[in-house]
Amino acid sequence: MGKVTGFLEFEREGPAYRPVPVRLRDWREVYEPQDDDAIATQGARCMDCGIPFCMQGCPLGNRIPAFNDAVFHEDWSRAAAQLFRTNNFPEFTGRLCPAPCESACVLSIASDPVTIERIEYEVAEHAFANGLSVAQFPIVESGKRVAVVGSGPAGLAAAAQLRSAGHGVTVFERNDAIGGLLRYGIPEFKMEKRVLDRRLDVMRETGVKFHTNVSVGDGGTPLADLQRNYDAVLLAIGSTIPRLIPVPGADLEGVHPAMTYLEAANRAVRDGSPSPLDAKGRHVIILGGGDTGADCLGTAHRQGAASIIQVEIMDRPPDERPADQPWPTMARLFKTTSAHQEGGERRFSTETLSFEGDGVLQEIVLNDHVTGETIREKADLVLIAAGFTGPELDRLGLHAPQNMTARATLQVDENWRVASVPGASPVFACGDAVRGQSLIVWAIAEGRSAAAAIDTALRGSTELPAPLSPYALSW
Repeated sequence: MGKVTGFLEFEREGPAYRPVPVRLRDWREVYEPQDDDAIATQGARCMDCGIPFCMQGCPLGNRIPAFNDAVFHEDWSRAAAQLFRTNNFPEFTGRLCPAPCESACVLSIASDPVTIERIEYEVAEHAFANGLSVAQFPIVESGKRVAVVGSGPAGLAAAAQLRSAGHGVTVFERNDAIGGLLRYGIPEFKMEKRVLDRRLDVMRETGVKFHTNVSVGDGGTPLADLQRNYDAVLLAIGSTIPRLIPVPGADLEGVHPAMTYLEAANRAVRDGSPSPLDAKGRHVIILGGGDTGADCLGTAHRQGAASIIQVEIMDRPPDERPADQPWPTMARLFKTTSAHQEGGERRFSTETLSFEGDGVLQEIVLNDHVTGETIREKADLVLIAAGFTGPELDRLGLHAPQNMTARATLQVDENWRVASVPGASPVFACGDAVRGQSLIVWAIAEGRSAAAAIDTALRGSTELPAPLSPYALSW
């Protein structure tokens, strides 16, 4: 590394947040810009530790020490060349990934890890700003055609990889715009949609085709039609069935899955119109303490909620790594997001007993597991951020037992193929539809791996990287 003592000389320092009163007045991303010297200093903290556990922590196998060193020398071209070789969308992961690489950073054993995620963000943004290569164009056309169903991060990563191999790629999305949860599940303050649209423009330039408002199965385009018209089909349909809370009153007006609320909010921001589920002036309860719950929290703040309580059934996580979650695993630690800094109350060890009201929600009944106390809170909007139970396989006609795992996800073989589906061309699957609800970085890694498997099936061999095996799933 260029600064071998950097980790001894410099403290971890990320970008500053925009002031809370300012950022609550708009939907822009929450960070202030960080100058190049400060970023280079953070790159200098990389230890050149010999065995880069950070790369093992990253499902994509990003060459983290290499681009950290390039950033220290402010060689943005070299940094981008290293990063885009393993990650199709670092502008997404640099904003949205919970950074398992940082949990595995050797420096984090006794200090704060390198700001790997933010450095990744900066490399991607410098590449776009300076006109560096951010996509790989095909050299030779294969004459083969692949249909990708679903336009979330897994589907987009697979599409980009397959197009780079020279295949004709068409992405089908049932919604009115491309992006999946990147479009309608991620709030604008975490990733402005111009970032997604910029990437989609690059993919179109390489020759990827996108079709929206196309439902595959469920009365729409039959899966068998895609198999007849394409040489391979990839299902990247995500895990979209929300996990609800089966307690009395769950059907009251005012109780909604978190993703229903977030999609309505994202559409409202895009269209400049009020959301049909607007939290303005309402008493909001968020059930779920994870990232989706925090997304709801930040959204409700910006909509002007009267009060917000975020409830988590689990105990409060520890502030420091517990003994049963040793380095380099990704420990479950207490996390304060930008949304939590903006206000609201957090409660842990609290279970939902019922929702109360006469057709319309009026209050929620909770139980504090620590004190045993029953709590009644005023509420006219409850958002259930309890995750997802699996993909919507019934609409594709793939809900038969031979197509499913014990976790109600799609069953694939060692080549990412849904072997139990007959037809004119093979059907493959990847992402949350196979893994279950997971991280964006796993989705991209699975998309890249499935693309390599499809390329092999079409050509007999592949030069595309395959960072994951479907039998190396980590839950």
